[in-house]
Amino acid sequence: MRRALLAIPLLFAAPVTAQTKPVAAGPDAFLTGYFAALKNQVELPVAPEGKTLSAETNISRIAFGSCNHQSRSQHMWAQIAATNPDVFLFIGDNNYGDQFWKGDASLSTLRAAYQKQAETPELTNFRKQVPMMITWDDHDFGFNDGGANFAFRGWSETIFETFWGSSDEVKSRPGIYESRMFGEAGKRVQIIMLDTRFFRSDFDAIAYSPERPPLGPYVPSEDSRKTMLGDAQWQWLEQELAKPADLRILVSSIQVITDAHNYESWEALPIERAKLYGMLSKRAESGLVMLSGDRHAGGIYTDTPEAADGEKLWELTSSSLNYSFSSTERNTEREPDPKQLTDFISEENFGLVEIDWRREAVTLSLRGSEGETRVEQRFSW
Repeated sequence: MRRALLAIPLLFAAPVTAQTKPVAAGPDAFLTGYFAALKNQVELPVAPEGKTLSAETNISRIAFGSCNHQSRSQHMWAQIAATNPDVFLFIGDNNYGDQFWKGDASLSTLRAAYQKQAETPELTNFRKQVPMMITWDDHDFGFNDGGANFAFRGWSETIFETFWGSSDEVKSRPGIYESRMFGEAGKRVQIIMLDTRFFRSDFDAIAYSPERPPLGPYVPSEDSRKTMLGDAQWQWLEQELAKPADLRILVSSIQVITDAHNYESWEALPIERAKLYGMLSKRAESGLVMLSGDRHAGGIYTDTPEAADGEKLWELTSSSLNYSFSSTERNTEREPDPKQLTDFISEENFGLVEIDWRREAVTLSLRGSEGETRVEQRFSW
C-alpha cells in the first residue's frame, strides 16, 4: 500500500516534467476576460469629429507636436492652424493620463484625461480644420517610461483606438503603428508612425546613486534580445520602406539621433538603432525626415552614422505644446550636443516641415507660442 501511495505523486508529476518549452505569458494575457467585461460596462471617450485627408492630396506642409497636458492652456491649436498645414501629426504624450493614477487596471485617470480632451473647444475646432495622424508616448500609453511589460497595455490600446478612431488595419493587430501614402507620383509622401511603446523592452538603468542623474536614468544596453519595435513591427517597417515614395516622414515618439542624454531615446538600445539606420539605408529611393518629441524641448539634429551607409540623416524634435520646463539658455548649456544644429528650445513650440517639390528641398522649423520661428534649417534630398 505504501508503495502505491508513493507512486501517486509521480503520476501527477509526469506531465510537468514532460514540459520542455517554457510558457510565455505576460500579465496582460490573464486580464483578457476582465477587459472584455469592462468594455461593456464603461463608455469610452471619443475625440471630436475630425477632418479627413484623401490619399490623392499633394502635401506641402506638415505640422506636428507632442507633450500636450489636457488641463493646461490649449492656445497652441490656433497657432498651428494659422500655418495652414495639410496634416498635423500628434506624436506622443498627447495627454498625461498617468498622472495621479492609483494603479487600477481600468486606467481611470487615462480615460478621464481622454474625456477632458473630448470636451476641449480648441481641439474640437482644430480637428474640424486640420486632418490628424496620431501615435502615443508613455504618458498617454498609461505608464511613465512604460513598455511591453505594462500589464494593462491592451486596454490602453483599446482606449486609444476608440478615442482617435483608428483604422481597421491598426485595430486588427497589437500596437498602434501606422503608415499612409499621400499625393501623386513625383510628390508622393509616406508618413510612417512608429509605436515605440507597446513592444519595447525595458531599458537598463544607471546603478543606484543617492543623487539623481542630471541627464536621465538609463544606460545603453548591448543585449541583442532587447527590442524597440518588436518583430512584427520591424517586418512591417521593412515592407513599408520598400514602397515607392518621393519623401518619407518617419515618426518616433522618442529621439533617434542624439547621444547627449540618458533619458529615453534610441541610444538606450544601440543595436536596435543600428538596425533602424541599416533598414533606412536600404529603403526604396526617397528623401527622409525623422520627427520626434518627448523631451519638453526641441531642436534640429543631423548625423551621418556608419550604419546608415554614409547617408546624412535629419531629425526635428518638437516638444512641448503646453508643458515646458526650464529655459532655452539653461537647456542648451546643460546638454551640449555636436549632432544638434540649434539651441535646445525649451519654451512652448510645435514643428513644421515645409516641402519645396520643385527644388526637392525641405525646410524644418520650430514655431513658438505666437507662431514665430525659433529655429530653421533647409536641406535638399
